[in-house]
Amino acid sequence: MDPQYFGPNAHIVRSVHLPPAPRFMDAIGHNYDFETAVADLVDNSIDAGAHIVLARFIRESGALTGFVLVDDGRGIAADELVSAMTLGGDREYGDNSLGYFGIGLKASSFSQANSLTLVSRDASGRGAGMRWLAEKARTSFECDVLDTEYVGQILSHSWPPIQLATGTVVLWNDMKAFPRASDPKVVEPFQQKTTERLVRHLGLVFHRIITRNRLRILVDVEDLTTGATGALVEVKPIDPFGYTRSGASDYPKKMATTYHDRPLAVQCHIWPGKSQLDGFKFDGTGGVDVHQGFYIYRNDRLLQAGGWNQVFAGDREHQLARVAIDINDSWAGILRMNPEKSSVATDAEFQDAIGKATADDGKSFWIFLDDAREVYKRSRKRNTTRPKMVPPGKGFDPALRRTLDDEIEYLLGEDPFDIRWRPIPGEAFLEVDRERRTLWLNKRYRLLFSGDDHGSLNDASLLKGLLYLLTQEVFKGAYLGPRDKDSIDLWQQVLTAAARAEFQ
Repeated sequence: MDPQYFGPNAHIVRSVHLPPAPRFMDAIGHNYDFETAVADLVDNSIDAGAHIVLARFIRESGALTGFVLVDDGRGIAADELVSAMTLGGDREYGDNSLGYFGIGLKASSFSQANSLTLVSRDASGRGAGMRWLAEKARTSFECDVLDTEYVGQILSHSWPPIQLATGTVVLWNDMKAFPRASDPKVVEPFQQKTTERLVRHLGLVFHRIITRNRLRILVDVEDLTTGATGALVEVKPIDPFGYTRSGASDYPKKMATTYHDRPLAVQCHIWPGKSQLDGFKFDGTGGVDVHQGFYIYRNDRLLQAGGWNQVFAGDREHQLARVAIDINDSWAGILRMNPEKSSVATDAEFQDAIGKATADDGKSFWIFLDDAREVYKRSRKRNTTRPKMVPPGKGFDPALRRTLDDEIEYLLGEDPFDIRWRPIPGEAFLEVDRERRTLWLNKRYRLLFSGDDHGSLNDASLLKGLLYLLTQEVFKGAYLGPRDKDSIDLWQQVLTAAARAEFQ
């Protein structure tokens, strides 16, 4: 057969234009969540030399209608906006850039919103802007150019503490996952929880960059109806290696190995047991088991927070073990980050290489894991003088329950008791119901502790944790004694008076 049969130009009759199908726009950014999408925008701000980034929620008539990210970086020249808004746009990335794929702005934005507006001003003093609408992107792949008057309004808007001599504004409208309702009972909890997750995530991902005073990230909310803005919340660094003392005296320990014929350094850390620092329980849930493993950084930006990449199965006894690995783009074809920059793909050779990692003192990676397990076991040994307690039932947040399980030895044969809310006549704060094994709390005070009249089954964790420690004694045994009854009367008087004072 003629070799030319397989040539790139063999037997061509004509060429046809094949634009992406409409579903393409729905597919990009599919694996982003809100906080990882915002982090991708912050990457662009850092690459632009920004010193301050403002993340702002937009409300109108009570509803959450949009989100804005503003930076004081060098801005984008008007003739470069088209490239910035092109999917996979042709852009030069420096050796220390956080951008990589050329789709982050678009993919992260369309994962969250149906409208993406980009407005920028560079050192020339000229402002320019463009807007992608998801519907147009699906049908015609046409991106709109904005008029100069609107661009000027956006750039001159109040974005304290940023003064946009140069910089960029990214605006998301028609949000996909924000509640459509304007009811404060829906909007306020959503905004609060979303802000908390965002602040934690940005504090973790950019903790090195923030700590080195290279960046400030601020979060607030603006009400377009009133023109008012809420208090600024500054993102604080959350260092997953930020313990004050190591869990083992000879750690952290640097180990070396060879991976794809290249030297690779791994820094092995053992956290102290029972740590309450944000860097240990950085997601706010207390699920520290999933935080063990590899922490992989690219140009000081955290790409992966935990997980053993098939090197090791992991279990609760190894929750104190963490390993820091720094890579750069020379590793791009081997250690491959995903487009969302939230994990790194490794191969079988990585597993073998890590298993062969050793320190100068001869300790191996597997000995490190054994050491981490021993530190955990020692930290779990309970003080034998602690009294045994009644186990908790329903109404306890999973993170609180895990801590109680770790710290308390439960009485055998005693049924658990619940802590629940319900209407109680009058102003009484609580009611002990031994028949139903429930400590009832007066629902009229729920707003004080959960921020919501309705709340959830596991709300008000601080209150319930304190009440558990205070009241579990009265659920022991077959009946209430005189001392139990006197204790309940004391709690009732003091707590009711305190709750009533909060209402004044």
